[in-house]
Amino acid sequence: MKKARRRIDVNLEELDRVLDEAREAPLSEADHDKLKDALHALAALLVRSRNTEKTSEVLEKPEDSQTGTPPDNNTPPPGHGRNGAEAFGGAQKVDIKHQKLTHGDRCPECGKGNVYGQKEPKVLVRIIGQAPLAATVYSLERLRCGACGQVFTAQEPEGVGPDKYDETAAAMIAQLKYGAGTPFYRLEQLESQLGIPLPAATQWEIVEEVAQMIKPARDELIRQAAQDAVVHNDDTGMRVLMLNRDPSDERTGVFTSGIVSVSEGHKIALYFTGSRHAGENLAEVLKRRSAELPSPIQMCDALSRNVPKLPAGAEILLANCLAHGRRQFVDVSENFPNECRYVLELLGQVYGHDAEARELGLTPDERLRLHQQRSRPVMDKLHAWLEAQLAERRTEPNSGLGQAISYLLRHWQPLTLFLRKAGAPLDNNVAEGR
Repeated sequence: MKKARRRIDVNLEELDRVLDEAREAPLSEADHDKLKDALHALAALLVRSRNTEKTSEVLEKPEDSQTGTPPDNNTPPPGHGRNGAEAFGGAQKVDIKHQKLTHGDRCPECGKGNVYGQKEPKVLVRIIGQAPLAATVYSLERLRCGACGQVFTAQEPEGVGPDKYDETAAAMIAQLKYGAGTPFYRLEQLESQLGIPLPAATQWEIVEEVAQMIKPARDELIRQAAQDAVVHNDDTGMRVLMLNRDPSDERTGVFTSGIVSVSEGHKIALYFTGSRHAGENLAEVLKRRSAELPSPIQMCDALSRNVPKLPAGAEILLANCLAHGRRQFVDVSENFPNECRYVLELLGQVYGHDAEARELGLTPDERLRLHQQRSRPVMDKLHAWLEAQLAERRTEPNSGLGQAISYLLRHWQPLTLFLRKAGAPLDNNVAEGR
């Protein structure tokens, strides 16, 4: 939790007086404290809050460091600038023919040559605003016979279905709720302001009905995810207004487990909300795994509840998240800058090798050989250094640095599975949204 700053009331005239009097006599205790508090408050405002775990941001660059290159101030950062027309994949495409000329006509300007169609047209992008859900009210004229009383009603236009909320409305509500994280009550407020009343209870009924229709697709995704070579999983707390629990369930917490399966060419993300932990949810998924397939690689952090309890004969290859181990040193870097720099820079080399493997498009076996040739010596060097810190009492075991070192040593085998198994990832960032 971010520590709240202490409030300091600064009076500039009073600080000026303190400085002027300091020229003639030593500062009194009260004036000393007042000036010191003001300077510390100013320093706290000038310190930038850190929102990244990059080594260059966590630790100051040493004066004799020759690594890295200065940033190119002329290169715009990625993600800035206008989007080209090709980025608007969901836009309606309208082709506009020239109003007066066609391919092969005589040029109206010079009268000598002919005009020919160009390969690339001029492109205009125009964006309009519209409500997430739009409604159409059809007024069907009715006529009543004055003699027999028979009422004749106009036929509804072609394409108007029998349901008040069609499948596109249901898909939009589900996307806003579960894709964009918009609560039902907020969507109710927004639509009400736009003249389309949509109670939260009605939204739930629509989504619940559609969920039953797409359940076979969900079950197939779970089945396919169970067949993949690598699975990531992680837990996070979740607030749920009401959860139907089994009477024998004594747990009080509610969790959402994220499971991401990775295979060549695709990823499948699954989410399960309830009282089960990530390991239990993963065990349910792996029940659908074909018995003929080899043991999958499971990537997670080192919490025991992330590891599934599998039936006899079923196995997984456990890999632990190297980013979690690295973060132990990031958290204590202010108190142990030199030691943490050493660890972070070594791990940076390993991540550099992994990035190179992605850029070169290496196969899992080729990536494994690259890590064995170039990352194994780095990790062996790190392991020897970690052991020496504790064995030679260079680091107090109960200190923050000692605990970070113990974490790496305690989980060294699953943290380094990428050096022994083709396809094993370095970290669990894909499941944690990093």
